[in-house]
Amino acid sequence: MTVALIGFAILLALIVIVRLPIAFAMGLVGFFGFAFLQGLSFENVFDFRWTAALSLASNRVIDTAQEYGLSVIPLFILMGNLVTKSGLSQELYQASNAFLGHRKGGLSMATVVACGGFSAICGSSLATSATMAKVAMPPMRKFGYADSLATASIAAGGTLGILIPPSVILVIYGLLTESSIRELFAAGFLPGLLGILLYLAAVKYVVWRNPEAGPPGDKMSWPERLAALRGVWGVLILFTVVMGGIYLGVFTPTEAAGIGAGGAFVIALARRSLSLSGLFHALTDTGRTTAMLFAVLIGALIFSDFINRAGLPDQLLAFVTNLEISPMGVILVILAIYILLGMVFESLSMMLLTVPIFYPLVQSLGFDLVWFGIVVVVVTEISLITPPVGMNVFVLSAVLPDVKPATIFKGVTPFWCADIVRLALLTLIPTISLFLPELLYR
Repeated sequence: MTVALIGFAILLALIVIVRLPIAFAMGLVGFFGFAFLQGLSFENVFDFRWTAALSLASNRVIDTAQEYGLSVIPLFILMGNLVTKSGLSQELYQASNAFLGHRKGGLSMATVVACGGFSAICGSSLATSATMAKVAMPPMRKFGYADSLATASIAAGGTLGILIPPSVILVIYGLLTESSIRELFAAGFLPGLLGILLYLAAVKYVVWRNPEAGPPGDKMSWPERLAALRGVWGVLILFTVVMGGIYLGVFTPTEAAGIGAGGAFVIALARRSLSLSGLFHALTDTGRTTAMLFAVLIGALIFSDFINRAGLPDQLLAFVTNLEISPMGVILVILAIYILLGMVFESLSMMLLTVPIFYPLVQSLGFDLVWFGIVVVVVTEISLITPPVGMNVFVLSAVLPDVKPATIFKGVTPFWCADIVRLALLTLIPTISLFLPELLYR
């Protein structure tokens, strides 16, 4: 356990002080840590016993690159990029605005709903925030919305991108813990809807406290509302086919990802919104993002092998058992650690660092790993909008340079409070997350 803790400390130093990319930091610490546990002397780099560590690292690279299940990652990323290029985000916002825009804070509510719909086919929080900022911010400013409420609704709504399926981060969690990806997708649906409802309540609270922060917009007639709905047929069909096929067992998540990417390409062609240069940009962006995620995942798996070889999960279980606290008490301690880490690390890094350590402990205590995955993702969502490292906030600051990060952080406070409420509900009532997986697959 001492070796594992020293390795973890070195890893944090490499990331925080040296600023080494997390993929390389985890890979290096995992490689040398595993070699040290083999009883090797670092004085002789030609020692044949380095073969074990080299074999571990090379096998992780080869196995990950050849893993059929991992093909869902580039395909879902490509689907999101093609959907973004097709301009569906604008139609989603217009449809939400048609039904909600006339209320106090209605444009912010429409933004949250549109973010939820867009994230259902995008799967990326940062991409959702950046895209919806360009779509939703101009009309909110036109009607005199406070920048704090306008930007906060975009930043908070964007966090839904990593929970509402299809979610890349749920795929990565499933691979790290060997959990069913389709069960994770089913488990994320109701918590995602709960997040939308609580964000709408947060908007209502803000405009109740300060009605001038979110004045009502224009009220549309029912024919206009129905006309706005016709613009989102592509999103509805794509989501229904992809997720409905997974939930009903018609095809696997990997097959669904291929169908989703192909469907998004057809929709973009039908809307005549995809140029040759736009297609090239979507493909290259997919390649860059996939390469980054694969590098991080390989590093995390090598680090996980070192942690398991050092016996940290078993030692952690023994330590927790000696504390004589309830299993739920252990979960609450883990969640507190996540919230603290979320103030320093970005979401994917935090998950990859901690899940290999915590999930064996959680499993040994008798908890469902699918439920724990949803809880981890919700905690990760909170980290996206909390200072000082709220990635969604800084993405908005880059897209909207005239809005200070302090303004966004101030406005987003009611939203992460709503996330804390959702986290408490999901932790204390696991049925919310497990209802659909148990109904469909168990």
